[in-house]
Amino acid sequence: MGLQLPKRARNLAFGVTAGAAVLLLSGCSASTQDEWKRIAMPEPASAEAPGMLHLWQWAWVAAMVTGVITWGLILYAVIRFRRRSEDEVPVQTRYNLPIEIFYTVAPIMMVIVFFFFTVQEQDRVLKDVKDPDNVITVVGQQWSWAFNYNYDANAKDFQGEAIGSPVVHEVGTPADPPTLWLPKDETVEVHLYSADVIHSFWVPAFLFKMDVFPGRDNHYTFTPNRLGTYEGRCAELCGVYHSRMLFKVKVVTRAQYDDHLATLADADHPESHGPAVGGSEVNTQAGLDQNGANE
Repeated sequence: MGLQLPKRARNLAFGVTAGAAVLLLSGCSASTQDEWKRIAMPEPASAEAPGMLHLWQWAWVAAMVTGVITWGLILYAVIRFRRRSEDEVPVQTRYNLPIEIFYTVAPIMMVIVFFFFTVQEQDRVLKDVKDPDNVITVVGQQWSWAFNYNYDANAKDFQGEAIGSPVVHEVGTPADPPTLWLPKDETVEVHLYSADVIHSFWVPAFLFKMDVFPGRDNHYTFTPNRLGTYEGRCAELCGVYHSRMLFKVKVVTRAQYDDHLATLADADHPESHGPAVGGSEVNTQAGLDQNGANE
């Protein structure tokens, strides 16, 4: 016969488990509790990030509900239809039409719901903003980044006129990662280009990343809304030193941002003048010919 615990023992086990969970959570700091609420996602640092965080959280809720239902049905079947004696064989059921319909319809409905809210959030994040406050061109190259401020990213020859003020830039190396400066509470349109292979521009605190393709203008607009310095990195395996293709993002006030651009444009820093676009006009990937075949 199946193992049956006395009711008192079952209640005691449940009480111990619940008490341990309460003690574990109560011992967490406020920051740790916030991490639990965000399900390990960083604290949002842009106006668009909360929507993506909510999508992530509700996806987990749906996954947990699915898990509870599935495990509940499994445990129910294990207990309800278990063998109660050596001579008794549980009733063998070849199929159960209601259950099969449920297991077919429920996943389809979940996919439809996930797809709807994902596309809705994607359209909101990728929506073009007319007359953004700032335009920045980012060029990824093996294995670092170049940040061009007020650069006309729509110039087909990558030598367009500056927008508003002289073009200035800052570049980095794997040993000395660059810092991208952004003004708080202002829209920033980022144009992404690659000088060689596919990279990916990722700032975890913004809860969004976009691939950087050779010969393609990938762009999106966001609004940093929290002061601070954040980590950035390449999220696409791009070569030997991919892991060192790092950068920082510094969100500052408008006055600090203007001062930084003025410093880059100063006569004492001629190395920062003009656009730094490298070979971003390439239209093929390294190692492949124009038809996409291996060279």
